[in-house]
Amino acid sequence: MTFDSNSTNKKRQRSDRWSRYVVTGFGGLVLLTLVILITHLISQALPLAYTPSLNHLLSLKTSDNEKIISAGDIINSQPMLVRKSDCRLGLKLLKGDALVSNHDYIRPCEHRLSSHSVMGENYIVDVSPNAQVRVLPVRSFNMTDGSAEDIATSTPQAALSNSITFALPKDEWERRSDWSIALSSKWAVVSIVQDNKVFIRWVNRLRPTQVVDKRFHNIDRLVLLPGSQSVLLQVDDALYLNRLTDEGASLLPIAGNITASLDEKIVFPLAKDRTFFLMNSNTQALTRWVLSKSDKGLTFEQTYQVALPGENVKDVAEHASMNLVAVLTDKARVLLVNRVSGDVVASQQIERSSENIIWYGNKLYGYSDSTLSVWEGRHLSGVTTWASLFEPQHYEGYETEETVWQTTSASDFQEAKFSLTPLLIGSIKASLLALLIAIPVAIGAAIYTAFFAKSRLRNVIKPAIELLEAIPSVLIGFIAAIWLSPKAEQFLFSFAFFLIVIPFVLIVVALVQRPVAEYLPKKLRHGAELLFAISGVFLLGFISVEYAPSLIFSIMGVDGFTMLAAESDSPIGKTTIVVALALGVAISPSIYSLAEDAINGVPNDLKHASFALGATRLQTLLHVVLHVALPGIVAAIMLGFGRAFGETMIVLMVTGNTPISSWGLIEGLRALTANLAIELPEADVSSAHYQILFFTACILFLFTFLVNTMAELLRQRIRSRAYYG
Repeated sequence: MTFDSNSTNKKRQRSDRWSRYVVTGFGGLVLLTLVILITHLISQALPLAYTPSLNHLLSLKTSDNEKIISAGDIINSQPMLVRKSDCRLGLKLLKGDALVSNHDYIRPCEHRLSSHSVMGENYIVDVSPNAQVRVLPVRSFNMTDGSAEDIATSTPQAALSNSITFALPKDEWERRSDWSIALSSKWAVVSIVQDNKVFIRWVNRLRPTQVVDKRFHNIDRLVLLPGSQSVLLQVDDALYLNRLTDEGASLLPIAGNITASLDEKIVFPLAKDRTFFLMNSNTQALTRWVLSKSDKGLTFEQTYQVALPGENVKDVAEHASMNLVAVLTDKARVLLVNRVSGDVVASQQIERSSENIIWYGNKLYGYSDSTLSVWEGRHLSGVTTWASLFEPQHYEGYETEETVWQTTSASDFQEAKFSLTPLLIGSIKASLLALLIAIPVAIGAAIYTAFFAKSRLRNVIKPAIELLEAIPSVLIGFIAAIWLSPKAEQFLFSFAFFLIVIPFVLIVVALVQRPVAEYLPKKLRHGAELLFAISGVFLLGFISVEYAPSLIFSIMGVDGFTMLAAESDSPIGKTTIVVALALGVAISPSIYSLAEDAINGVPNDLKHASFALGATRLQTLLHVVLHVALPGIVAAIMLGFGRAFGETMIVLMVTGNTPISSWGLIEGLRALTANLAIELPEADVSSAHYQILFFTACILFLFTFLVNTMAELLRQRIRSRAYYG
């Protein structure tokens, strides 16, 4: 007997030990998974906190008879252009550790040969003595041989079709003292400077027959901005703007008090000419000017300035895919600047030989007449700053500073707008309004079933409501998108009328139901108040939808639907209220279940003591039950708020996904979760966009983790009170 008992105990202990090991192991796996998840989120977003830097890769020199006129991405086999002593342009490639000639563009010395770089692509510009202009992309050249033949014999016919050809007035060309050319995706513009005037010809690259000529007199300096269809002109110490659409030579003042020698470069346009930087010796600062809307049309306005005491700027280079600008000063210093906010995130000394800089991918090329240097950029996404993520900024094309989320398009050299403020506002606004809808419904139902309803009725209603929590959120979003959104205009007025009138209807139901219930059989009296309340609510809902809007509008003499639509820039069916209605329905069962448990968990001894002191049921509810259950109710609300904040499918399907920084209830929104679902699959891995999305995921995780943790602590507190108090 004793032997069998000991054997049984040993088996039981062994079984308990293995069960403990298994449970502990699976619990450890859960914690490990959580740690891996958090670590991955942080690791993907952490590069945003790194400081960008430049690592020197190589430096090269050209021959004595060659002068670099345009750098190329030689590391990736894109040639650079050099001017040779015998009037030729040479294309040179990197072979091993040396530059070798790959092709020569040969024209008679009477031709004027130059180069121009547009958004990372180099062009050869050839102007004949008869003022015929020919622009050829360097990538169109045949790089398979090293011959020095004429372009007509060494370039395929397909490459010739990519060239641009147009004519200039021969008499204007022959009297030139200087000339320049600039290109955009649509326009080619050439300026011819003479003694006391400037001739400018605009040629439409898509329709070469469209030509616009302009003449200006007494101009000290000019900068061509074909991307914005404008020209900057300096007269004395003031800077003026002339747009292609302006009649004649009209000038619009831009900036004044400019002092600099005429051979000194002070205006540095970015790739698409919608932004330029101006170095002013008077203020010792580099100022940013962006194309903005005004009462005078599109013009340039100053946004921020970067102080450079005792320094002048030699060149400014824009990164193709990041909000990064490199500024080269005459002190051989390169500043890495966030082009949106103006924050200087890094500063680094480089070789003094560089006079110009240009980005190719993550490599910065610096060159002078005879020297080419290459630096590799590291942690360039660290150019993202708190100001660019959360503070209003003046973006290209906007009238004022705004907070905008708008990532880059398919083309490069776009100004990305990574403000997280609209996404945070969207999530918080939808969640709070959903709580305003869910709290009265869920808490009211919890109070009824936990305190007023009989146990038999409670056992029916509570599981039925909790089953609603199992409805997939995508189904709620689908119903809201298909049925609720098209009826949004009428439904919003109906819902407002319903909220205003429902308290009075319930008071009337409470006064009427008791006398009427006395005529009912005893079996039906318990729970009759629920039937009366539901009937009153449905009746009011029917009246609110079918009759209330037309009746109110006829009394007020207005068309409310038209007035409502005029107040919002978003479709009425995609407004915050519609989102909140669907979201409120989704989180109501969760809040109800937890709040009902908290109210029902209040010890009966406390209720009986209150009744013994002469308190009514309503007084007991207000001063005893709700007071004791308050932490549990607050925890339920917080958990509901956490679920609403982290909801994805409803806000993705019902909203218009418009990132608007507005707290208006009839405006659209985009939530953090919906933004992740939309943009993460299309973001380039390791790009700044990708890392910022992971940063928003970290914000989302941290917020929901804190809310759920606080809610759980409150739940434990109410449980301890129920057991020990």
